[in-house]
Amino acid sequence: MVSLPGGGDGRGVARLAALPGVSTASRVAQRAVRDDGFGEGRLWPVVPALADLLPGAGLRRGSTVVVHGSTSLLFGLLAEATAAGAWVAVAGVPGLGIAAAAEHGVVSARMAVIPRPGVAYPAVLAALLDGVDLVVTGERAVQGDLARRLSARARHRGAVLFSLGAWPGADLELHCTPGAWAGLTGYGAGHLRTRPVDVYVRGRGAAARPRSASVLLPGPRGCAVRCGGSVRDEAEVAG
Repeated sequence: MVSLPGGGDGRGVARLAALPGVSTASRVAQRAVRDDGFGEGRLWPVVPALADLLPGAGLRRGSTVVVHGSTSLLFGLLAEATAAGAWVAVAGVPGLGIAAAAEHGVVSARMAVIPRPGVAYPAVLAALLDGVDLVVTGERAVQGDLARRLSARARHRGAVLFSLGAWPGADLELHCTPGAWAGLTGYGAGHLRTRPVDVYVRGRGAAARPRSASVLLPGPRGCAVRCGGSVRDEAEVAG
């Protein structure tokens, strides 16, 4: 994990751009055009427990994804991508647990963290989208124009933008309803190890029909695992 200071002088972002495996904006753009013409076609993998909830069974490059109220669900989405070589930058989430991310399967050595970008937030986020595969921002009020500009930048550069709060025009939204933790014995001994949750997904285009699935998040070994059968079509359940 790399922790970068906030501020408006750009030095933190420059340090990030110098890391092995982090591309400059021009290289990302060139690779995107070479690979798929628009920087959107390829997918980053996600754990099997969540894959079939997503269009294409992965994270579409160039998309904006909202994860409501669950860093565990966010980690579940990031784990396989970082294992596949993706870099993650987290801006404006000072309480993010790096150890917890690692326990959920995220490769913490491929994470860069800017806890408090301050007044430079829009510029920092835009710079990160230029050169990092997956960019996470915390819960904060984002005006429509700024949100649209940042989502357009992610789309053009082939990055995936995650928001832990509402984001106008997001391509995909996920939230979960947690159940009770398991792992303690009848005498209260042991450790809390697993928790069942119902994950709900809705979005635009191919994700317009809401879907859900029951998942252990975390699972017995940290990473999310499926429980309770196949994906449910929420429209059919409602009917």
